Amino acid sequence: MTDPRTTQLAQNLIRHSCRVQPGEHVLLEIIDAPDEIAIELIRALREAGGHPHINLRHSRVTREMFAGATDEQYTSIAGFELAEMQAMDAYIAIRGGHNSFENSSVPAEKMALAQKHMRPVHNHRVCKTKWCVLRWPTPSMAQGAGMSTEAFEDFYFRCCLADYGKLRVAMDKLAERMMRTDRVRITGPGTDLSFSIKGMPAIPCAGEMNIPDGEVFTAPIKDSVNGTIHYTAPTLFQGIPFDGIRLTFKDGKIVEAHCNGNEEALNKILDTDEGSRYIGEFALGVNPYILQPMRDILFDEKIGGSFHFTPGQAYENCDNGNRSQVHWDMVCIQRADYGGGEIWFDDELIRKDGIFTDPELDILNPKMSE
Repeated sequence: MTDPRTTQLAQNLIRHSCRVQPGEHVLLEIIDAPDEIAIELIRALREAGGHPHINLRHSRVTREMFAGATDEQYTSIAGFELAEMQAMDAYIAIRGGHNSFENSSVPAEKMALAQKHMRPVHNHRVCKTKWCVLRWPTPSMAQGAGMSTEAFEDFYFRCCLADYGKLRVAMDKLAERMMRTDRVRITGPGTDLSFSIKGMPAIPCAGEMNIPDGEVFTAPIKDSVNGTIHYTAPTLFQGIPFDGIRLTFKDGKIVEAHCNGNEEALNKILDTDEGSRYIGEFALGVNPYILQPMRDILFDEKIGGSFHFTPGQAYENCDNGNRSQVHWDMVCIQRADYGGGEIWFDDELIRKDGIFTDPELDILNPKMSE
């Protein structure tokens, strides 16, 4: 018997996130996830009058493709997948996975080669289709979160089926404040960062493109970033784990990069291209029910009381001109239990120790006791 929460989630993805209209073609990409969610999505699509297309993928097989990547191979693959994506009106990806580190042993040059060829597919999907991406709960994810499988599933559905309409009201108010802001200053243990967001749009994310959701993002003026930042959440990129990342900026560019451990790999990623040492996104995480990092960015970037400051590609709808094959959401949690910190907009304290100072934003504050 299918869990009714799976049925509700599928309906939300079709009706709310992607707003599928009759006659639209929707690509469903199912990676290491059970048949039940794929079937429920197909049914929900048909009820909405849409046409389902499906790709079933497995992360171990994909890893093997990456490991032997060649220019000829990925030129062909990218051409095929771009033509497919160009025929779609919407895209929904359900990404499971039994091992978060599956791609850690893929040679960096092979991963970079594949990503270079696949970037136009990704860009078309992000910029030209309606889309939504979400993870699927697995025992490995529960382990990463330090929870039992059953408890993690309950947490997962609670976050994914949250009332994003109520959160959206406060997120819109926060976005309006960000769009009136010129100077941002962020301080905390190991962090003293300043930059400008003058004239940049601010985008509230309330269940449309990522599930779970809960962030308001913008982008800094490309050459305005100066100072240092210490990211307090662990991260994962291209299957490689990193902890304690510390970056130093001068006129927008990362001029020093350190971490606890594999600094060579960190700097190699940041040297992917010219844009990978500049910032493409600044966002405040505001999901009040996501509190702890688990090296899964779809969750970690939404952590209540956090922000992420992202080396690499800027989004088209909030474009500071930075271009890169990289888009690496690195997260800093500023709640008191992570050392605290402050965010200032034009010399006004906006958030202290992860708590917004404006009572109208209280719904976005982390719910530590729930």
